[in-house]
Amino acid sequence: MGWIKRNLFFAVGGLMALVLLGAAGWYDYRSWDHNATSLDRLNEIYGKLKELRDKKPSWGSPKVDNIKTAKDQEADVRAWIAGTTNSFQPIQAIPDELMVTSEDFAAALRRTIDQLQHEADDSGVQLPPKYGFSFEAQRGTVKFATGSLPALAVQLGEVKKISEILYAARVNALDGIQRVRVSDDDIAGPQTDYLGDVSVTNNLAVMTPYAITFRSFSPELASVLAGFADSPNGMIVKAVNLQPAAVVEPAGGGGPSPYQPYQSRDGIPGMPQPPAVPGRGGLPTVLKEQMLRITLEVVIVKPLLLK
Repeated sequence: MGWIKRNLFFAVGGLMALVLLGAAGWYDYRSWDHNATSLDRLNEIYGKLKELRDKKPSWGSPKVDNIKTAKDQEADVRAWIAGTTNSFQPIQAIPDELMVTSEDFAAALRRTIDQLQHEADDSGVQLPPKYGFSFEAQRGTVKFATGSLPALAVQLGEVKKISEILYAARVNALDGIQRVRVSDDDIAGPQTDYLGDVSVTNNLAVMTPYAITFRSFSPELASVLAGFADSPNGMIVKAVNLQPAAVVEPAGGGGPSPYQPYQSRDGIPGMPQPPAVPGRGGLPTVLKEQMLRITLEVVIVKPLLLK
């Protein structure tokens, strides 16, 4: 104690120096910890940046901005989609009303079937007896399954458009149109009216399949395919199934069937030409073409962006 009293200023100064040294050590420790944390964060950011740079495609560089390029390309794609409006026009539903009632649809269905039957007669296209154009289940009723009328109205419009393409091509006979089931009433309908597929919806469009079976010769088939290709309603032919059509004799005789092969004086490119056999008079038979029974798988594409 005597020494402290004699060296009071020295003792106080030494104590203060120890305190300051401790504070300096603590500050250095905290600064080191902060620097270590910052370094770890910097390494994490650098690693993320390196990962993005190594991606293919990468975000780019100061001279090449791939992000801006991607945005420009997205704008180009959206502009292209908007420009396809003329090729994917929606088909008008029948009846074309926001709130379709059972009475309205029943009347429109009878009227449309009658119109299609008369148009078939005018175009020389044979139909199955009393054909309902895949709406046999709905044809004889005025009460329909709950919630099914909007989808049925859309399908009726699409079936009408498909039939008119076949009529314009002057096919010999329409054997049937098959559609997807959209109503509980369809379960009790003829199985030949329906497909086992369903409509598919993705981020861009709704794709509804149909199957059309008809009989014709190859020129009419070409006209049908051209009609679907030129349609502004987004009709895409996915598959074509061909087989010879059976020659059917009319009931009770009465001469040859209208489905017997016709004779043509013009050869078809790519087909072997049989030697001309002179007949008793007139021009020789160069080629006999057999009538075909054709089934087309058609998908109607309805873009969501156009709604």
